[in-house]
Amino acid sequence: MPESTERKPLTELSGEDLARLESDLAAEFEEISQIGLGLDLTRGKPSAAQLDLSERLLGLPEPGDHLAGKTDVRNYGGITGIAELRALMAEILGVRPDEVYACDNASLSVMYDLISFALLFGTEDSPRPWIEDTDRKWLCLVPGYDRHFAVTEKFGFEMIPVEMGPEGPDMDEVERLAADPAVKGLWAVPIYSNPTGLTLSDHVIERLAKMETGAPDFRVIWDNAYVVHTLAADFPKAANVLEAAANAGHPNRFWQVCSTSKITFAGAGVSFLSATESELAWYGKHAGVRTIGPNKVNQLAHVRFFETAEGLRQHMQLHREILVPKFEASRSALEARLGGYEVASWTDPEGGYFIDLSVGDGTATQIVEMAAKAGVALTPAGAAYPYGKDPNDRHIRLAPTMPPLDEVEKAIDVVGLCTLLCAVRKAQAV
Repeated sequence: MPESTERKPLTELSGEDLARLESDLAAEFEEISQIGLGLDLTRGKPSAAQLDLSERLLGLPEPGDHLAGKTDVRNYGGITGIAELRALMAEILGVRPDEVYACDNASLSVMYDLISFALLFGTEDSPRPWIEDTDRKWLCLVPGYDRHFAVTEKFGFEMIPVEMGPEGPDMDEVERLAADPAVKGLWAVPIYSNPTGLTLSDHVIERLAKMETGAPDFRVIWDNAYVVHTLAADFPKAANVLEAAANAGHPNRFWQVCSTSKITFAGAGVSFLSATESELAWYGKHAGVRTIGPNKVNQLAHVRFFETAEGLRQHMQLHREILVPKFEASRSALEARLGGYEVASWTDPEGGYFIDLSVGDGTATQIVEMAAKAGVALTPAGAAYPYGKDPNDRHIRLAPTMPPLDEVEKAIDVVGLCTLLCAVRKAQAV
């Protein structure tokens, strides 16, 4: 890092100081670009060290261990999943076991199914299948999860962004928008949201449960992907949204999903759907045509591996030991590069898989392109917004989980370098 210029806000630097800083940074950028780093911060994947924590799963269940209760898990059937695993995850989610289905490996598939079933057949509360409503809209909390947005875009919903604040979305705005009968639902990651790491407040949850909506079949897809992914010593408490919605007179409002994809094996975990018993029956009625049952052998393996909800939490503390140094290194690298210049800000999450870097308006795309030239791959700027369009072009999602620690430090430093260089050049152009 060049030391020739005093560390203070760019707005306070003279033209001569800006020129000197730009020259130093540009030279460093060109030097790094010649190296060919080949570093990747694009997706929030578990590292090999995290995957190694679940290696014992590959030997489970042991030969001869194939009964879950009286069910032979090797055979067909059991659309609900095995009772032991449903009970374990119900404790994590704070709901009853009969309000949980254990499914196959991907919660994204469950979410895709939920919307496609509602489109084709309607929900229990629908006057008609959603496909018959040519004007279909969906609320998207932003910055948010790009794969959520891909699902609703695929099915032809007009996606309406709602900005996240410190406690969640502006609920006055959500309630105003939800009064439109064409608005069918809302995406939410309630705990350690992707990519900001924010957790929705109890007040926001209460208003989501209580609010009146124009559509009688309005649904909140409650993607609790990071419910146990703490970076702190304690685990967050999952709000019982099913109970909150029932008390508010909207019992079917929440479709809650989660999975073990970032707990055990990303490609061979178990996903879960939590909803009212009647909603689960609705889901099972349609999913039961598509499948004769989930992979119950894998479900039993997970039961044997965790044994209890507390066993799952202890396993996640091992993940935490691997991840905390990477997030600390990321924050340190950003501070070392950008601290004092007042050109960017970044989240300091207590859990989850991401850091949201907020840069100067109109510069995120350029920074991502510069980082790629310097050998660091990032998620495209705008990915955290519907249609891939951040209206201010200022958010960059950083995923420090998969690379080794030394690569994380180097990659984040390069991102900081590109951010500062871009900011300096923008300041010179003013």
